[in-house]
Amino acid sequence: MSDLNAYRVAVQVRSRYLPEQSEPDAQRYAFAYTVRLHNAGGVAARLLSRHWLITDAEGRTEEVRGDGVVGVQPLLQPGEQYEYTSGAVLKTSLGTMQGSYLMQAVDGTRFAADIPAFVLSTPRILH
Repeated sequence: MSDLNAYRVAVQVRSRYLPEQSEPDAQRYAFAYTVRLHNAGGVAARLLSRHWLITDAEGRTEEVRGDGVVGVQPLLQPGEQYEYTSGAVLKTSLGTMQGSYLMQAVDGTRFAADIPAFVLSTPRILH
């Protein structure tokens, strides 16, 4: 296996609107998102930190950085998956999130796992 393939974590995200935690009249739209990480590489790797760009429909972008995810820094063996759910609040009913995770393989190599852009939207905003 080449080094390029040894350090590979695939990321998939699903999002949903949380009407019970939202207040549209106050420009508060709450969303949950579930992330699944899959170590598609050949070496175990730990998720050290996250970097998010959260953009609403008016172009306001919030940058979020922090250690781990939901209070943990999971270690994924080759072939293993890890899933967690978190949330975001926007001032608009539509927005996007994207970013990356900083990973560290057991051999000390650090690499990024890209989080593809995904949409946060209330029902019936998008067709």
